[in-house]
Amino acid sequence: MLSDYHEEMENSPESEIIESTERQGRGYWMAGPCSAETEEQVLSTARSLANMGVDVFRAGVWKPRTRPNSFEGNGLKALGWLENVKSETGLNVCTEVANAEHVEACLNHGINTLWIGARTTVSPFAVQEIADSLKGVDAEVFIKNPINPDAKLWIGAAERIEQVGIENIGLIHRGFNAYDSTAYRNQPMWQIAIEVMQYFPKYKMICDTSHISGKRSLIEPVAQKALDLNYDGIMVEVHPNPDEAWSDAQQQITPSEFQKLKSSLTFRDSGISNRDFLVTLEGLRDRIDDIDSEIIALFAKRMGIADAIGGYKKKNNIAILQKERWAEIVARSLEQGAKLGLTDDFVQSFLRAVHDESIHRQHQIMNKNEGE
Repeated sequence: MLSDYHEEMENSPESEIIESTERQGRGYWMAGPCSAETEEQVLSTARSLANMGVDVFRAGVWKPRTRPNSFEGNGLKALGWLENVKSETGLNVCTEVANAEHVEACLNHGINTLWIGARTTVSPFAVQEIADSLKGVDAEVFIKNPINPDAKLWIGAAERIEQVGIENIGLIHRGFNAYDSTAYRNQPMWQIAIEVMQYFPKYKMICDTSHISGKRSLIEPVAQKALDLNYDGIMVEVHPNPDEAWSDAQQQITPSEFQKLKSSLTFRDSGISNRDFLVTLEGLRDRIDDIDSEIIALFAKRMGIADAIGGYKKKNNIAILQKERWAEIVARSLEQGAKLGLTDDFVQSFLRAVHDESIHRQHQIMNKNEGE
């Protein structure tokens, strides 16, 4: 809470900067090709990135593909290429692992920065196998969110790695599979990542803007939104000739485009600068708390009316769902919301939640025995 800072600031100059101690590692960059295709491709990309402030050079050695008979990586021989990148450029290197054998092979090649991919995070058995293989190892492990929108799976994967003694853990938000067609390859569902980031405040949160975007045109706005949300860094796929990439060509950029991306993005200040800032922000948050309390009270009042309607419907044997009435509510609310600057998606999500609860309560009333 911001009020916690007031006592500390009593004897401090108003201009004094108070650094946030909760989140560290801002400005962290992970870049490199989606796949390690050839030794020359890997080395040429790394040489281009070597002086661009990259913290980790990333490249997929084993590629878990949705369907067989597509390029699934070069495996063990590509680990040697990453070794050469490390020795020649001094860049730290990172690749995806999906089982204990992958971990062992990476460690044998001097690669101790690893990431667990989305298809692996979804399986506690696979994550535990990887965790067990890392006992006693000095490694840095990044964990991508699972392909399905489940914060508990993501949290559980991090906890499994944590429990075997790995202290250097990072989280990678690559978005979630969506059934509906959207502008993104993977829906960001930012709130899930925020929830996990709050659960692990000391872990780096990295945005895999390439996998969320699915196309180059969205990489910059997705990356900037992540930084606006106080993410610690960005992962982006960089290839010397993206259009000729053997996998995920549309979401990769050239080294020069990467350099432009870096210069175009703004990392937000997560610190708190002075007493006026504290007082102003806390005042605004107090107003939000008051409004939220009013909303909850109105929800309760609305549900009381829904209960009364349920009782009337039961007495007169009327069906719970009245389609015409529901259509009228949606149309009216969307029109009002548009006038007030609310998006259709928000209004519909809100209405759906309220409607579902109303139906649930009325169903209980309709099926309650009089003697209960």
